[in-house]
Amino acid sequence: MTLADGITMRTAVEDDAEALADAYTRNREHLRPSSPRRDESFFTADGQAARLRDQLEQWESGRMVPWVLTGGERILGTVTLSHIVLGPWRNGHLGYWIDAGHLGRGLASLAVRSVCRVADERLGLHRIEASTLVENVPSQGVLLRCGFTRIGMAPDYLHIAGAWRDHLLFQRVLHDRPAV
Repeated sequence: MTLADGITMRTAVEDDAEALADAYTRNREHLRPSSPRRDESFFTADGQAARLRDQLEQWESGRMVPWVLTGGERILGTVTLSHIVLGPWRNGHLGYWIDAGHLGRGLASLAVRSVCRVADERLGLHRIEASTLVENVPSQGVLLRCGFTRIGMAPDYLHIAGAWRDHLLFQRVLHDRPAV
């Protein structure tokens, strides 16, 4: 799907490994404060190929959807809907990042809105949850602009940049239809 001029969002494929390795290497310092510590292999095509195989296996089993944002041959960010649970909960967890050179253009908001539509209309989810580091005000703004509501704060929620870090929790209820 087209997000903006020349920028699309599509499901990731195994052939994205090299472009993902390039994107993560290019954005290494930009992502460092909000990411878990990464082994050097993470920044290689082989490391990304292994990661993609795992994500695509989870996609096939209905537990995750991995997307990439692309501009030409370059990957400009990723969006994942993970920990998908159906049944009466019908929930997923949203994660995303945008290339440092493309911040402030509304791409994260466009991508998050697109994921919300897919989650509702194609996946039949009722709710999406997201979390941000307490100090990540720009990401909180994206979520609020996209209809998410802050629902709390989780102390020591994720191990990020070498320490257990507090996160703000957000949710967006997509609809009030009965679970099917």
